[in-house]
Amino acid sequence: MAEPRGLGSGDRRERRWRATDRFDEERSGGGGRALLVALLLASVTLITLDQQGGSASPIEPARRVAGEALGPVEAGADSAVRPFLAVPQWFQSQSDLRDDVTRLENENAELRQQVNTSALDRNRLAEYDDLTAAAKDAGRALVPARVIAYGPAQAFTRTVTIDGGASSGIRPDQTVVNADGLVGRVIRTTRTTATVLLILDADSVVGGRVGESMEIGFLRGRDVLGSDARLDLELVDTTVVPAKGDTVVTWGSRDGAPYVGGIPIGKVTSVFASPRETTQRAVIEPFADFTSLDLVGVVVPSGTRGDRAVVEADGSLK
Repeated sequence: MAEPRGLGSGDRRERRWRATDRFDEERSGGGGRALLVALLLASVTLITLDQQGGSASPIEPARRVAGEALGPVEAGADSAVRPFLAVPQWFQSQSDLRDDVTRLENENAELRQQVNTSALDRNRLAEYDDLTAAAKDAGRALVPARVIAYGPAQAFTRTVTIDGGASSGIRPDQTVVNADGLVGRVIRTTRTTATVLLILDADSVVGGRVGESMEIGFLRGRDVLGSDARLDLELVDTTVVPAKGDTVVTWGSRDGAPYVGGIPIGKVTSVFASPRETTQRAVIEPFADFTSLDLVGVVVPSGTRGDRAVVEADGSLK
């Protein structure tokens, strides 16, 4: 057969090479398909043989041999890899434990605070009850307030600061009491606080009356706090000698300022006579404990309005 005109020997070689490449590709693809078919047939055959299951399966011996051969390898690989796989879980466990410890510490702190403050809460509730009873006994309206500071010793005065002031209806020259008795008088106020001069101050003078004899006199402080806190009482009638244990109450000032009458002050512990001055001096132990002052009441006119409730003379809060 004659070759086409114009086609050289180089073109003929190129056409032979292309035919050879197509043959190789077809042969390679055919081999892959044949392998795939063979694997599918083998799989179907194994599944069919293994349908019997259990020890009766014909492939069970082969499975057993493979298990015995590969089992130690799997166990070794698991032992080697397990520590590395457990690292993230260990960090997560540590984080959870720290969170639990922090939560428990906060709960313990809260419980300790509740235990520590429960006694204080009970005492303050009792103080409110006692102050209400004191208002009823004295027949006076009281503005409750708390002692928030003691005056510095360098000031040479015995004063305390309370957390109620002009906005609560408190004014200077008002009587201050607590559940036990007379505390002092208001000497100055701000909008939210007031300064109280204690009856223990050396410059404090209170008109007193001996309850049993109704004799009157004047009490002066010794400027001493604590268990040695005492007042000196000098009666107007120098011939009268008060008895040990007699109770002394406030005499009462005009218009109740600075002291209203009938407030318990203390009791007579001893009496000293001064022949040169021909006077009797009684030592009075105050009822109020001035080293633990907390809740006090300022005597105000009934119906006083302010930023806090007033304990009225009948014990009600208004």
